[in-house]
Amino acid sequence: MGTRAGDRRTGPKCVAIVGPFASGKTTLLEAILARTGAIARQNAVGSGGSVGDSSAEARAHAMSVEATVATVDFMGEQITFVDCPGSVEFSFEAQPALAACDAAIVVTENDEKKIPALQLIMRKLDDLGLPRILFLNKIDKSAAGVRDTLKLLQPVSETPLLLRQIPLRRDGIVVGAIDLALERAYVWREHAASEVTEIPDDEKAREVEARFSMLETLADHDDHLMEQLLEEVAPAQDEVFDDLAADLRDGNVTPVLIGTAEKGNGVLRLLKTIRHDVADVEATRKRLGVTDSAGTIAQVMKTIHTAHGGKLSVARILSGTVNDGNELTLPDGGTARVSGIYRLLGKDQAKLPSAKVGETVALGKLDGARTGQTLGSGKSGARQLVEVSPPQPVFSIALRPRERKDDVKMSAAIQRLAEEDPSLVVAHQDTGETILSGHGEMHLRVTVERLDGKNQIPVEQGTPAVPYRETIRKAAQQRGRHKKQSGGHGQFGDVVIEIKPLPRGSGFQFTDTITGGVVPKTYIQSVETGVRDFLKTGPLGFPVVDVAVNLSDGSYHSVDSSDMAFQMAAKLAMKEGLAACSPVLLEPIMKVQIFTPSDATAKITGIVPQRRGQILGYDARPGWKGWDVVEATMPQSEIGNLIIELRSATAGVASYQASFDHMAELTGRLADEAMNSARGKAA
Repeated sequence: MGTRAGDRRTGPKCVAIVGPFASGKTTLLEAILARTGAIARQNAVGSGGSVGDSSAEARAHAMSVEATVATVDFMGEQITFVDCPGSVEFSFEAQPALAACDAAIVVTENDEKKIPALQLIMRKLDDLGLPRILFLNKIDKSAAGVRDTLKLLQPVSETPLLLRQIPLRRDGIVVGAIDLALERAYVWREHAASEVTEIPDDEKAREVEARFSMLETLADHDDHLMEQLLEEVAPAQDEVFDDLAADLRDGNVTPVLIGTAEKGNGVLRLLKTIRHDVADVEATRKRLGVTDSAGTIAQVMKTIHTAHGGKLSVARILSGTVNDGNELTLPDGGTARVSGIYRLLGKDQAKLPSAKVGETVALGKLDGARTGQTLGSGKSGARQLVEVSPPQPVFSIALRPRERKDDVKMSAAIQRLAEEDPSLVVAHQDTGETILSGHGEMHLRVTVERLDGKNQIPVEQGTPAVPYRETIRKAAQQRGRHKKQSGGHGQFGDVVIEIKPLPRGSGFQFTDTITGGVVPKTYIQSVETGVRDFLKTGPLGFPVVDVAVNLSDGSYHSVDSSDMAFQMAAKLAMKEGLAACSPVLLEPIMKVQIFTPSDATAKITGIVPQRRGQILGYDARPGWKGWDVVEATMPQSEIGNLIIELRSATAGVASYQASFDHMAELTGRLADEAMNSARGKAA
């Protein structure tokens, strides 16, 4: 080996910052920006001046609600950081970005409650094959030893956590770090460069032991290093650095660095590790299967609609060069012309004439482009490199504009928000409600705030209507006669229908047993139309299902009968007939799979019955160590805010999937409440 892998000049890099909620990701980004000179000084998150929480919603809730992109120059190299939200409700923001990144910084701390959330993040990185560095934050506040912390964290990582630094303590207080690769001690200074010192005598034994453990792990992938350790030969420092870089890039280890982002401590060493050890876009191209002959390829990581500049598509250039005015081909074969190329620093933009391979930039006004799409040059465009599939929504609200005149504006604004956040799902119900679905109460609250604040459209929200149905328990026969005389031609229709219940799930059947032409064939279709129309709202106020209607008899008038007259006769017969058939309300029952950490399974199995659910069973979640999947059936009306209770019981990480299973009878107080609610909305 002999040549430090990081000494060669590399192309622009793109690194995601991920980690559990409140682990200090946005603070770390702010510290990086200050250390690289991208901003004048480090602002405290929550002060209103930090780059990563510049949106009104992020500041209002003291949490990241969207990915923030910021590009810096460090020691002659360009690095773009993508700060991703930590809350599981906004976690989809990271998915389209991560695939095009070169590596991730996982920010965490010694907090057992955050282990499940950390596991979700590490699993996503494993699925993508993305190298990662673990930054153990808030080290100055941790009472636990760093190796004890690693024992706590190791179960969530498929790769060995490789300690590269150990804390330097004075009087029990962490004042710096000892670098195990450089064999140097660094005394931290707040928001300033550290002071390099010799390793104190009372720390040398601890450093030697920790360094040997690090080298042993590296030797698992380097036979020469293993021989040196067995022969007690000190390896050359360059070889150690080469192994550290190679094992990170190959995904053999997860290096662990320590620091306190709030004070800017440990940030410079993190930046140098990124510069020297993280591979650039060439490794990402190889991971995604991009070839040299691919032409220009831009992977869209995020979509932003700005107030004055229009739409921006944040994209990583994986191949070729994009110039302002270039035409790019969309996946559907259409084209879009680049109108402006910008380097981003949060909300701030700096215009560029072009973007070369490896750079992460915002491309202006690519109207047809969507988050997660792969854009290319030439008529055939580019092969789609990334599969972006949002998880199933778990929380929904019904929206309506406060002012009726804003109905069209609201629809357009929601579509723009859904374009920025593809995990939002918008549906329009027969009831006239617009149903907005997402990944939690806070996720949708922020969306509503954006409608009001960013788009100036005040809205009212409520609980979506449950699609109740009604059916009948017994059969009946009923005559319906519509007769009206008002000068000239009158109206006459006369029918006899037989109504009977069908097995659950059968829907609706219409037949006729007319003989002798008592109801002419031309009017039989009119009778069916009238019956179907009446079934849209039965005697209980809901659509009627699982009913068979047979037209058995009737009469007509050669002059006064008409299509409309027979439709009216059918409706009259249905109105009186259904009321005599013991109508009963049906509610939808859903099949639910709840995914939970195993230590919370007992809580989950207690929640389900409280919501009229029935546990079908539970088992280990396939491929997820320490997780279970609970299967149950539950009424749809009980699922509305289920996710809030599930996450409260699982430190914010549980999720579920639901699908329609069957309809079941609902009687008593709950049925009365459902019918009264429907009458209230109808009024």
